[in-house]
Amino acid sequence: MAAVGGLVLCLGLLVTPSAALAADASYRTLSTANHPDWMRPLPDGTSLAALSIPGTHETLSIHGGSWTQTQEDFGDGAATLTAQLNAGIRMIDIRARVNSGNTFTIHHGATYQNANLDDVLARLGAFLAAHPGESVVMRLKQECTGELGSCTDVSGQSAFQDIFDAYVARRPGLFWTPSVTRSAGAAMPTLGQIRGKVVLAVLNGSRGGVIERYGLAQFAGWHDGSSAYVQDEYNVPNVGAIATKRDQVRRFLDATSAASPALMYVNFASGASVFAQPQQVAGGAWGVQGVDPFLLAYLNQGPEVHTPVVRTGALMLDFPGGGLIDKILSYN
Repeated sequence: MAAVGGLVLCLGLLVTPSAALAADASYRTLSTANHPDWMRPLPDGTSLAALSIPGTHETLSIHGGSWTQTQEDFGDGAATLTAQLNAGIRMIDIRARVNSGNTFTIHHGATYQNANLDDVLARLGAFLAAHPGESVVMRLKQECTGELGSCTDVSGQSAFQDIFDAYVARRPGLFWTPSVTRSAGAAMPTLGQIRGKVVLAVLNGSRGGVIERYGLAQFAGWHDGSSAYVQDEYNVPNVGAIATKRDQVRRFLDATSAASPALMYVNFASGASVFAQPQQVAGGAWGVQGVDPFLLAYLNQGPEVHTPVVRTGALMLDFPGGGLIDKILSYN
């Protein structure tokens, strides 16, 4: 293990920029956005699928260093989630480890993020009570694989789905019920059906497979990486490959914009590897434009440059800036 640690340290010295990447309207300025009630004026009959939704990848990953952190740190105990919700984030990506006492702790790989699922649900409940016109979409994933670099679930506990059901039962009314039923995926809801509720989009196992039939029926094929309605090409092998990731995000964004508004699309702008940290992929490095500034520029371009985007779907971002959040919401 000492040898592995030394290798990681050496790689860090090789690939980490000497100074922090500069914040701008697209990157690391989440608190400049303020949209706690953006869903409220939208008609009740609006389909969730038709919305342009700012989201966060690894929503609570604020600890563990440059290879692990994916979001600005606004505090432990899921205080960071509250900051995101106030900024306008409405789709979240929660990764849980099975811990003793049949509980979930929030992890990114081996790193505990100083928050538990109770913290997450308490923050969601408080926000939705204060802003009953809103709804939050959640992707919940079993994080631990037991492999090097990951976490290991505590043995002797209940199955992941049984523990989740217990959390749901302890907070009646928080989740939109059709999305947390094992036996049948839910049809795509309208805003009027889900205001004040958390919608579970999918429950993923540790290797990306779908657990039971929770969530929205449209996402029954949401496995590890990309699928019909999800772009999640998360392996960015080096800084130069950020250009490829930008193109993957752009192509899926264009496909989303052209598709039926009755279908929901989830586009992960995130990516990483040993030689490309999440902050580099998001913000750019070594003269290579990051995905976040690319997205803001692309969305701001007019019809003389490319076919205009008419909706973004859910864009799952690392270190989003306030200007990018503002722009995504402008499509609603």
